[in-house]
Amino acid sequence: MNKKIKLSNFTIENDTDRLTLISGPCLLENDKMVYKVATKLSSLSKKYKFNLIFKCSFDKANRSSHSSLRSKMSLNAAMDVLKSIKKDFKLSVTTDVHETSQISKLIEYIDVIQIPAFLSRQTDLIIAAADTHKIVNVKKGQFLSHSEVLNIIKKIEYRNNNKIIITERGNSFGYNYLVNDFKGIELMKNFGYPIIFDSTHSVQIPGGLGVKSGGAREYVLPLSKAASALRIAGFFIETHPNPSVALSDGPNMVYLDKMEKLIKSINKINKAAKD
Repeated sequence: MNKKIKLSNFTIENDTDRLTLISGPCLLENDKMVYKVATKLSSLSKKYKFNLIFKCSFDKANRSSHSSLRSKMSLNAAMDVLKSIKKDFKLSVTTDVHETSQISKLIEYIDVIQIPAFLSRQTDLIIAAADTHKIVNVKKGQFLSHSEVLNIIKKIEYRNNNKIIITERGNSFGYNYLVNDFKGIELMKNFGYPIIFDSTHSVQIPGGLGVKSGGAREYVLPLSKAASALRIAGFFIETHPNPSVALSDGPNMVYLDKMEKLIKSINKINKAAKD
């Protein structure tokens, strides 16, 4: 049972040679930076033949502290930028939603609706996303076992929507630490839907810097290599020209000029892992 999710001119599925990459900067800081990232990723997608879904958040609602920056643009301004990215680069785009009211405003501009990990059990939000009949990408909560993901899938299927992606980003373990259970990823593949590995948030250190999260980007490459051997559908990797000055999730984002090496590695291992 290996479901194929159709999007634009490509399909998203497990056990494929053509991986899907969901990538972009964490936060839509400004249009110049976003265009720089989109230009590079679009070029790499053509060179290395992977499917690209451009991702950027207009609001970071799940912050460690009330003093943390949430957004730099209004929803309307952010949507104008994503609309331009979609048109100018001919890319599919996605962003995360935090409230049901946001979905009706975004539905015209995005191709994939992303449910944040902390909201992966928020039934009203998931139902509202499912009712659009667009692809729904649910980021598995750090607090959920992999077997519990089936309950999320059933919520979406209950609304007659079978366009489902599940993104793995590790499980909470002790304090300010996440661990990836690769047995759990294999278990989720048995549910039939495409599995995406979130390389950047798997190395996040939630609340590790007190009022904000830290990260250990040096582990993005080895974790991505390991996940590549599982023949999953693809990867979620946030990137930035200079993560050290990024306004959100800088410590776990990949430098934009390091993305080519990372993509080459995961492509090579994925192809070598064929049965």
